[in-house]
Amino acid sequence: MYRVMLIDDEQSARSLLKASINWERYDMEVAGEAASGIEAINIIDEIVPDIAFVDISMPFMNGIEFTEVATKRYPGLKIIIMTAFDEFEYARQCIRLPVFDYMLKPFVRSEVEENLKKLKDILDSTVKDAEPAVEIEPSSIGQIKRYIEDNYTDSKLNLTSVAQIFGFSASYLSRKFKQDTGKNFVEYLTECRMKRAMELAAGNMKMFSASNEVGIPDPNYFGRCFKKYTGQSYSDYASSVSK
Repeated sequence: MYRVMLIDDEQSARSLLKASINWERYDMEVAGEAASGIEAINIIDEIVPDIAFVDISMPFMNGIEFTEVATKRYPGLKIIIMTAFDEFEYARQCIRLPVFDYMLKPFVRSEVEENLKKLKDILDSTVKDAEPAVEIEPSSIGQIKRYIEDNYTDSKLNLTSVAQIFGFSASYLSRKFKQDTGKNFVEYLTECRMKRAMELAAGNMKMFSASNEVGIPDPNYFGRCFKKYTGQSYSDYASSVSK
């Protein structure tokens, strides 16, 4: 089943698109959502989508910037840019990007479905990459974990970049990392970042500064990660440990 990612800072837009399409008809599923380009880049290695619907106007990293980064990491990713009428010409100017199509918001369901039919035909004819001949040894996983621990403050660190450094495909490293550590790559990277963020919160560093310090420049996404990891908002945690 092909994996679809919805990237839009409007929850209502994501929910409408998700609910109004019979994804199974096209052998597809909505595998993940993100409220900003930064959040999408941080979780895309966990989701590994085949298709992404991307709003052109988002905070911290807009849809065009996301497309530039994501298609370098995943050259086969099919992207549909969603744009309001007054932004449409701006989107058209970005024709140099490997975008499958541009759609006006609010979207028309029949137009979405027509694109999904075309995408399914393309994806059905695509031959998936073979697995690497060389397997990851347990000691290599240890080296990869240490590399993450030493470099997690780099906002560009991701599954694909690490896989390239160590000579493996991203999909293979993702499965092997989860198999050997019990955590997926993104979970481990986030854990490293949140442990440091807790230290910074205890030192009364402002959340905006802390988010940049640990490699998550989108403070909204950082805040959600922090609360999920600690059970408290950044400010509440900082207040509780400073008493």
